Amino acid sequence: SDCFLSSTIKAAVLIQRWYRSYMARLEMRRLYSLSIFQSIEYAEEQAQLQLCSFFTFMLDHFAPVNGTDPGMDKISYKSLEYTIEVPDAYFGPHLCFPLTAADTDMLLQAFKHRQHLHARYVLQLFHETRKVLQQMPNITHLSTSYAKEITICGDLHGKLDDLLLIFYKNGLPSEANPYIFNGDFVDRGKNSMEILIILFAFFLVYPNHLHLNRGNHEDHIMNLRYGFTKEVMKKYRSYGKAILNLLQDIYSWLPLATIIDNKVLIVHGGISDSTDLKFLNLFQRNKVKCDFCKAMLLFIFVVDILWSDPKHQNGCTPNKIRGGGCYFGPDVTARLLERYNLKMLIRSHECKQEGYEICHNGKVITVFSASNYYEDGSNRGAYIKLNPDLIPRFVQYQVSKSTQKQTLHQRVTAIELSAVKCLREKFYIHKSELIAAFRQYDPNYTGKISLSDWATAVASVLHLDLPWRTLRSRLVSLTQDGCIEYLSSFENLEIKLPIKEPSLVETLYRYKADLEIIFNMIDRDHSGLISVDEFRQTWKLFNLHLRNNIEDDSIDSLAHSIDLNKDGSIDFHEFLEAFHVVHKFENRYSNSRKCNS
Repeated sequence: SDCFLSSTIKAAVLIQRWYRSYMARLEMRRLYSLSIFQSIEYAEEQAQLQLCSFFTFMLDHFAPVNGTDPGMDKISYKSLEYTIEVPDAYFGPHLCFPLTAADTDMLLQAFKHRQHLHARYVLQLFHETRKVLQQMPNITHLSTSYAKEITICGDLHGKLDDLLLIFYKNGLPSEANPYIFNGDFVDRGKNSMEILIILFAFFLVYPNHLHLNRGNHEDHIMNLRYGFTKEVMKKYRSYGKAILNLLQDIYSWLPLATIIDNKVLIVHGGISDSTDLKFLNLFQRNKVKCDFCKAMLLFIFVVDILWSDPKHQNGCTPNKIRGGGCYFGPDVTARLLERYNLKMLIRSHECKQEGYEICHNGKVITVFSASNYYEDGSNRGAYIKLNPDLIPRFVQYQVSKSTQKQTLHQRVTAIELSAVKCLREKFYIHKSELIAAFRQYDPNYTGKISLSDWATAVASVLHLDLPWRTLRSRLVSLTQDGCIEYLSSFENLEIKLPIKEPSLVETLYRYKADLEIIFNMIDRDHSGLISVDEFRQTWKLFNLHLRNNIEDDSIDSLAHSIDLNKDGSIDFHEFLEAFHVVHKFENRYSNSRKCNS
């Protein structure tokens, strides 16, 4: 019996070791997948800010070529009840101002059933929201003495299911249940509009108990790139422009910070070594609208508040990865807290795997409320409950629909495949630069280089902070002698377009998101149609700004090739939708990963 017991214990230990090793491998795969998503996200934001001056120039000088929307700019929001009719066929919610709690309940039920709020009510709601926001200070001061706890939520990014789940678990906003929503309500998700409507409605009903801080995505140009503008125009069509114009002004009136009990500072991004809360409180915040290029020159304090991230090392350095704000260390945090007699800084702005993260010796807390941000199962969401003792309590959750019946291994594999797919597309659109970098280590054109040289070359071109040696097996093939076949990075990828010049294809794909912003500026009625001449003129202007060596003849040829019916107009959104990297052997890769795991 002793021998049997000993064998049983040994078997149990072996199983435990195997299970721990298996879970560690899964966790490593999930972590590097999140690193890929985050690195690509930050690189896109950096590109956005680097082109900010160009986008501002376009808004100021080029966008009006098609004129203005007839009549909409002259609408008096006070007379909306008479200027916009609600048809009898409309079966959505009807609002009557001033709003009551019954109206917020009605909106929640309507959105759960995928109904839309009519444009007249949207514009009235936004107009009333702006009037209240204009009366608020830059920094909101709250006290826990009036309620047992205050709930603090981070980024929602258009994920309505997360907001509904928070309200289900934590209760609706009320005098007894105050909330702070710390920016980035919109973009990326499909229901940004519904989230704004719900938050603004509760804000009007409980202006002293629901509080809104501005995030870096409460910005017109960010919305052009990350999806909210397209969502508004799709849902509200002829009234979309008026809604977006009003929102741009609302963004500028959102408070920049909240302080609880004179001890806890809450901002969307972070701080810098030059953050001055007294100046921030006196600042005319409505002057900082979508024009963040001018903001960087004139109102650097606001950019730091909205864009900065904490780092583990001491000091304050420019946030080169995002392209805006700074990285602030524990010493910067400690000095600011001591200067203003504060205890803690709560911020959002970064996706965290568990929905929150504590750093700087417990003095900085990041809270992120959009679960499944990058992919289903990629991260939890969280919110913070803060009591009068100012001891934070974290509540985590994860909206689970498609992932409910999947095993952990299946969820991690799906996240990993999606992340690698995004990374391989980055390889393709930088193909020329990468091949040039690889051949610096391959003067004889053998097609082979060492792993070390490959990792160095990739890092020098893509500028992504990733463990390239670890990722090698997902991106490139090895020769029998252990060298890297660097051209295998591009083997199974292609872009299907009627364009012969490879350099033009690569450039177009690389700046696809930027081009979409520019064309949305030109396409004033958001019909999705622009003239061939406008396409040609815009691309040449953008090409000049980028200093690309692409001939005018190539641009002209491209313009005519995408004018499919030769009517002089280009359906640019259709062109963009069709313009993507084709992963020719994606299913084969997916199946092989399942077999190997």
